[in-house]
Amino acid sequence: MSDDIISYSSDNQGLVDGAPLPEDKDAEILSLRPERLADYVGQTEVVETLKIAIEAAMQRGEPIDHVLLHGPPGLGKTTLAHIIANEMGGKLTITSGPALEKGGDLIGLLTHLGSNDILFIDEIHRTPKSVEELLYPAMEDFAIDFVFDKGVHARSHRFQLKCFALVGATTRVGLLSAPLRDRFGIFRNLDFYAESDLVKITRRSAALLGVAIDDEGAVTLAQRSRGTPRIVNRLLKRVRDYTQVRADGIITTATVSAALKLEGVDERGLTELDRRYLNTIIKFYHGGPVGIEAIAATLQEESDTLVDIVEPYLLKLGFIMRTSSGRKASEESFRHLGFKVQTKMFS
Repeated sequence: MSDDIISYSSDNQGLVDGAPLPEDKDAEILSLRPERLADYVGQTEVVETLKIAIEAAMQRGEPIDHVLLHGPPGLGKTTLAHIIANEMGGKLTITSGPALEKGGDLIGLLTHLGSNDILFIDEIHRTPKSVEELLYPAMEDFAIDFVFDKGVHARSHRFQLKCFALVGATTRVGLLSAPLRDRFGIFRNLDFYAESDLVKITRRSAALLGVAIDDEGAVTLAQRSRGTPRIVNRLLKRVRDYTQVRADGIITTATVSAALKLEGVDERGLTELDRRYLNTIIKFYHGGPVGIEAIAATLQEESDTLVDIVEPYLLKLGFIMRTSSGRKASEESFRHLGFKVQTKMFS
């Protein structure tokens, strides 16, 4: 389990434990993360909620309430966990629901937390039930209950923990059990970012990377980033490479368009998988409705991948509709892919 846990400290903003980074994030990308709420762009209401909660907790000398952040991947849930730890002056320990296979895995983490430390559990909805139940007294009473022996010889012992805060992140909030969900004091949704916020993030990241980008180039990149900061930074690196090798070193609309064409990203931010998803509904199932399992089988993709990665952005664009009978392609998706709109389908 140790390979799935990463620890950070507010005294050292970089990686402390030396555990491997996730494969899709390198040190350069991590360096683009804001470290304080004052530097965080977008999610205004979430940031304001956290500012108030952190300031109030600091004034009282208490840990911040447990925080649950939910929303599509890449919108800043992990970054906000880093920031909360920095603002509270504590250490951040990162794990995930699937990594907590046994109760002992969680107990080992909890007993090493100090006052004001933050435990971040990503994909918390995938935490095994037996492990989740250990979180209940830890969240409510900062304690763990141990049971020794069985039957008439059974006895319990309560181990007191330091006052920590749990930050949970999930893309599937509906899969959380009610007892776990109700123990979070702060419950906030992260939505896709506005284009204006993505432009600010693009300019900030370009400056940190030492890349020249003009205003139009920043807007074009933001428009193709699916409303997601993580994708802004990933695409910026690809465009930077293209501009360095094939252009004059300044990112413009033309270089963004040329670079992202090679990556299969179109002017609305759709990828090859997005287009295959829409084509499947339109061509194979006549625009729908069709069930997600049928789409997944046709594409030979996991249904969870489609639900968590593909569908949120297509729903945001209005390219698909979820109905009781299944998924349907919208008029807008027909037009975007160059199909003739059949009026009777939408009457």
